[in-house]
Amino acid sequence: MTDYPTLHLLIDGEQISGDGRETEEVINPATEDVLGTLPHATADDLDRALEAAERGFKEWRTTSADKRCAILTKAANLLRERASDLGTILTMEQGKTLAEGRGEFMYSANLLEFYAQEAKRTFGRTLVRPEGSRVEVQYHPVGPVAGFAPWNFPAINVMRKIGGALAAGCSTIVKPSEETPASGIAVVQALLDAGVPGGVVQCVFGVPSDVSEHLLGSPIIRKLTFTGSTPVGKHLAKLAAEDLKITTMELGGHGPVLIFNDTDIDKALDTMAPGAYRNAGQVCVSPTRFLIEEDVFGKFRDGFVERVEKMQVGNGLEKGTDMGPMANSRGRENVGKLIAQAQDAGGTLLSGGERIGNQGFFHQPTVLAEVPTDADIMNEEPFGPVAILNPMAGEQAMIDEANRLPYGLAAYAWTNDPARRRRLAAEVEAGMLAINGGNVSTVDAPFGGVKWSGYGSEDGPEGVRACLVPKAVHEG
Repeated sequence: MTDYPTLHLLIDGEQISGDGRETEEVINPATEDVLGTLPHATADDLDRALEAAERGFKEWRTTSADKRCAILTKAANLLRERASDLGTILTMEQGKTLAEGRGEFMYSANLLEFYAQEAKRTFGRTLVRPEGSRVEVQYHPVGPVAGFAPWNFPAINVMRKIGGALAAGCSTIVKPSEETPASGIAVVQALLDAGVPGGVVQCVFGVPSDVSEHLLGSPIIRKLTFTGSTPVGKHLAKLAAEDLKITTMELGGHGPVLIFNDTDIDKALDTMAPGAYRNAGQVCVSPTRFLIEEDVFGKFRDGFVERVEKMQVGNGLEKGTDMGPMANSRGRENVGKLIAQAQDAGGTLLSGGERIGNQGFFHQPTVLAEVPTDADIMNEEPFGPVAILNPMAGEQAMIDEANRLPYGLAAYAWTNDPARRRRLAAEVEAGMLAINGGNVSTVDAPFGGVKWSGYGSEDGPEGVRACLVPKAVHEG
């Protein structure tokens, strides 16, 4: 069994322990056992990290693209080599199944490898001008980047905060979640082990508001990148606006799933039912609101419940587990309140609805049906193991409901009508749309939302371009 590692900060290439610093405990969500003690960065630590990032940026931006590519590729390979052990650690601190934990580190490695190649493609363009004149558009790294990552994908989210920035030639300071610190530390350590200079990639922890205000209050930081809730994203965007820092925001969602009567219902069920409970529903792109044409509603509803009730809930480290615990007690309490309120508002509980046991943050995979739109769960991101199945009158009503909320991250649709697929692509308000499939995340495609789900993109070439600023050079 892989042991949980000793936790530390990574500042200017140095591992810093908790001596003389505030600390907090990291809890295993399946057992509620204490895994380790995490040190918080002091104000002096954060100042040192900022000074190192400023120095590291000057070094890294002048490092050749070929060398940056080679170092980042080496780091990707290190993550692949370590994925088995690191996936176990991720499951211990976050709760998801072991297959998901290991897969998360493999995706992080693939994303970093893609970014490594993009480091050699940050070229600009030369504009057409008369002989004797020249205008060239260049792209330059924006500067030191501060990244804040949540606990639900503690490896991928950290990589998304730093991978594109490093490929672009920026230095980075990342604050992973204090609830899942070891995964973020492991990502940063792999980069350091591969040869990224210590000032170029650093990892700090602390009271989130204190760390964000300290880093964003410094003129050294030129970009903020954040994944988390919409309210926190709005607050951080205001802090960044004080210094006109560039921002990328990947915020909340409430993913609609449009099920039309011309699709293969069984295939849709086999794909979307498990997807709704991946990582216990704690996924920003989780399919949550199922909008189903009336004449196939009964078939879809019954098939969905049948599949959900076969799911095995347990410790993510144990074989046969389909869904682990929720990552913390507050998430379980919140989803319980939303389910109860939905029933009070007139919704029907088809399956689940209760916490499981007295140890760990386990909750039954839950299915609600015919929930009115004024219920809280129809308007607030549940971020837990619950799916809502509602019958709909037809295409326009389904599109209208999909677009009703201010969120617009991921959306899903199942139809075999080519013309309808084109209409949905044009009319559904989302940063990502999956048609006849359940995946909206690949390393070479942009990942991001619209409206209250944020702005800017991670992954794909856009993830690197988001860390570059254009410069037009005019020569007479």
